[in-house]
Parts: sequence; structure tokens; C-alpha cells
Amino acid sequence: MFVALSIYSRSMPDNYFARYLPLLIHILFALGIAGGMVALSALLGKRRPTRAKMTPYECGIRPTGDARQRFTVRFYLVAMLFILFDVEAVFLYPWAVIYRELSDPLKHNNFKYFGFIEMAVYIGIVLVGFFYIWKKGVLDWNRPEGEES
Repeated sequence: MFVALSIYSRSMPDNYFARYLPLLIHILFALGIAGGMVALSALLGKRRPTRAKMTPYECGIRPTGDARQRFTVRFYLVAMLFILFDVEAVFLYPWAVIYRELSDPLKHNNFKYFGFIEMAVYIGIVLVGFFYIWKKGVLDWNRPEGEES
């Protein structure tokens, strides 16, 4: 085993950045292929613009009204809340990966449920925020615009 390690370590480059040379070559190769496809499409592609091709396409439905219409604040609130709760849900994955390590009594003063209680507090805070926005009516789309709760 020592022989294999010494052979492997001798073939490794001494320069730290030389280890990333294959990754750099791979990225340049991928960018070259993508750029080549776009350039060839622009050079060789046929362009015959017609009125039908130049109209906006929205799921097979003819567009009506102005594209710059105003949206209610609720739309943006729900979008921000979705991103917020989505990011908070992503924090559950690393916790699930190290759950056994967090529940090791030898690391946390003989307390076996440290990891579970830690995440229960986190989920509790998230749920308090969720119930708050629910109670405020942010998620109720059928409520008239000026009505406050």
C-alpha cells in the first residue's frame, strides 16, 4: 500500500493550480462547443421573419392587453415568501445528513436529542412565520385589494 501511495504522490504536480488544469480545459472545451453552435446557427441559419413569427407566443393563446400591466403587491409577496421558505427547506438537507453526528451523546454532554431539538426549534420558528403570514392574509388571493385583516 505504501508503494502505491508513493507512486501516486510522485505523479501529482507540485503546483496547486496545476491540479485544476483538467477542469479548466473541460470548461474551455464546453464553452467552445456552445459558442461554436451559436455562431454556426447565426451564420448558417435561415431567417425569414413573417408577421406570424414576430408575434409574441403565450401558450397558444393570443396575447391581449399590454405586456407592461401592473401587478398587485401580493404577487411579489408570494414570490418572495416562496423563495424564503424554499431556502429554509434547503437547510433541512444538511441537517439530515449530519443528524447522527448531532445526536451523538459523547459530543453534546450526554444529550442524545440535541440534533432533533435543534431542528425542532428551527422548524418552529419557520412555522411561526408561516402562520403569521397566513393570518395576515398574504396567501389569500380571493380577498379584495383594499381589505385588511
